[in-house]
Amino acid sequence: MLPIDHSQYPVPIIDVIIPAFNEENAVGKVVKDLPKVVRHIIVVNNNSKDDTKRQAQAAGAIVVDEPQQGYGKACLTGMAYLRSLSPQPDVVVFVDADYSDHPEQLLDLIKPIQKGGFDMVIGSRARGQKEKGSMTFPQVFGNWLATSLMRRIYKTTYTDLGPFRAIKWDKLEALGMVDENYGWTIEMQIKAAKAGLKTTEVPVDYRQRIGVSKVSGTLKGVFGAGYKILWTIFRYW
Repeated sequence: MLPIDHSQYPVPIIDVIIPAFNEENAVGKVVKDLPKVVRHIIVVNNNSKDDTKRQAQAAGAIVVDEPQQGYGKACLTGMAYLRSLSPQPDVVVFVDADYSDHPEQLLDLIKPIQKGGFDMVIGSRARGQKEKGSMTFPQVFGNWLATSLMRRIYKTTYTDLGPFRAIKWDKLEALGMVDENYGWTIEMQIKAAKAGLKTTEVPVDYRQRIGVSKVSGTLKGVFGAGYKILWTIFRYW
């Protein structure tokens, strides 16, 4: 991976939000692998019953507690914390706590924002290298169906709903995000399209997560996520 030429392109203030529910074995690895260009790493402890909070703190993260479970709720709580900072960030990166993504690829995510004037960058697992077994059939099919529907309805070119993503802070704030669970990622992508944000994708690699997925690892999670994603697509139509 080539380093960013900081002399030509100023380094934005980058903060990272990591929603975490019972990820004691993985969250520390995610925090430690994030590049040093990041200012603050915010782990939102989403009602974990294990050692997630201590492991995140030991790795160097700021931990914010959110007792109401929900992926989107954790992201919203992370955003609320960022509003309290001075100065606020230029760019926010979201990444999962399960170590399925490669946190060091954050540098690839921010390049189009830093060098190309883009507002939002989605890390596309569909365009990257996936470890065998890292994505279940419901995940692959769900991504294909959701991106296909968005392409038809909203004229987008997304290939993935990947949670590893970067967006300018002021643009994110202007979107008015509200979803508190499974619809968070697709809500952001739909609202970005409707707002006319300049978006792109970069390939990101994906590996088998540490532990069992709370979504794709259970029937309740699969059906719950699928229903919410479809509901969100048609909600904003």
